[in-house]
Parts: sequence; structure tokens; C-alpha cells
Amino acid sequence: MLPWGSEGILAVAKHNTRYDKTLFKASLAGVMLSFGGLFDVIISGGSAGLQASNPGIVKILGGFVFPVGLVTIVLQGLELLTSNLMTFPMAVLKGAIPWWSIPVNWTIVFFGNLAGSLFFAAVLSKYDGLVVVTPDWYQIFIRGIGCNWLVCVAVWQAAGARETYSKIIAIWFPIWVFVASLPACTFASMHDISCSMVSMISDQFHRSLIAAFLGNIIGALFVGLPAVYFYLGDWHAGGLRDVEEVRVERKIFNTIDSERSV
Repeated sequence: MLPWGSEGILAVAKHNTRYDKTLFKASLAGVMLSFGGLFDVIISGGSAGLQASNPGIVKILGGFVFPVGLVTIVLQGLELLTSNLMTFPMAVLKGAIPWWSIPVNWTIVFFGNLAGSLFFAAVLSKYDGLVVVTPDWYQIFIRGIGCNWLVCVAVWQAAGARETYSKIIAIWFPIWVFVASLPACTFASMHDISCSMVSMISDQFHRSLIAAFLGNIIGALFVGLPAVYFYLGDWHAGGLRDVEEVRVERKIFNTIDSERSV
């Protein structure tokens, strides 16, 4: 292990990462950080009375919820420029990576973070109808993308935790943002439909459930496909592809053994 800590080791690993993966990770980091920013906007924008009477409390609340984006970035191992501004000079000073890795990484990550933020602002934030009481079909679809994106991020983060409380915390933060800002989940829509009047079920099914379901599919792919791209390129399922067949064969062998014993 290098004597200057895990930060330097992380910089070396990032330096050795392919540029296309670095750009993609940086773009996803821009989206995750924007989720935290949206949460902050909801807190400040939805507290007009408190903003007028005690703006300091609103700033404290905003500061409390904004780090959700950074938490998801760190737990997913994404690329954020502001942290690389620290780690890469450390690695260069220790001679672990060449000097030119600083401008190369900073440039790639800067434009990746910018692209992710612009995507969030242009698509997930502008067209999701966040302030609309009765959103249109496409707005529910876009909300569904963001919703299941966060749900799958929560599941992905929980998979990397060991203790039960760690899994709960890893799940809690993304779902917190989802419920507060992007309420368009397939199962949430099922609940809404079940609570609707019978005469409105057909319209609700077409406008809400289908749109949310299709959006949830896209949101899930935004987590699953990058995970395969980043980490599972040379993974061969670790011998698990035949797990069901092995289970069936074991049952057969157990049955044969029991018959022989009789």
C-alpha cells in the first residue's frame, strides 16, 4: 500500500481507467449530483413562508439534503471533478502517475460532469412536469426514468454493503430523493389506480401505469448497463449460470439415494 493513503491509490486506479469509461462515469456523476441539487431546490422552493421568516433554517435544510448526490457518487465509484482536483496532484507529487494525467483527467471529467448536469436539466428536470398537478403522459414517462434510476441506484449501493444498517442507509438516501422529487413508480401508480374511481381506471392505466412502467425500464437500464460496462466486461458469472440445473440435479440425486436406502 502506498504511504500517502487510499486517495493516492484511487488516483492511480483512475489514471489507468479507459478514457471512455472515465467520461461515462463523469456523466453519471453529473446526474447524481443534480439529483441532490433538485432536492435542495425542492426544500428551498417549497418553504416560502420559512424562507421569509427564517432563511437561515432553509439554508441549513438545503445543506442537509444536497450531499445525497455526493453520497451516491462515492458509493457507486463515479468520477467527480472536485475530488479529482485533490487526488491527482497528490499522485503526481508522489511520482505514482505522470504529470500529463492531471490535465487529461480533469478535462474529461469536467466535460462529463457538465454533460450529465445538462442532460438532467434539459430532460429530467425541464420536461418532467414537477410542478404540474396532473402531468401528461410524457411527463410521467420521464419521471418514471428518474424514479427507477434512483431505486436501482439504491439496490446497487445496498449490494455493496455488508451490515444490515449499512444496507438500510445505502437504500434510504436515493429513495428519499425519489419520493420527494420524482413520484412516478410503477407500483406507486398501481396504488393510485386502485384508489381511483372505477370509471377512471382505464384512463389512469393508459396515462399513468404504462408511462411509469416504460420509464422505469429506461431508468433501470441507466444503472444496469453502465454497471456491466464498467465492472463486468470480463465476468463469466462465476459458475452460476448452471445454478438452477445443479439444484435440479441435486434433487434427483437425493431422490435416488433415498430410494436406495429404502
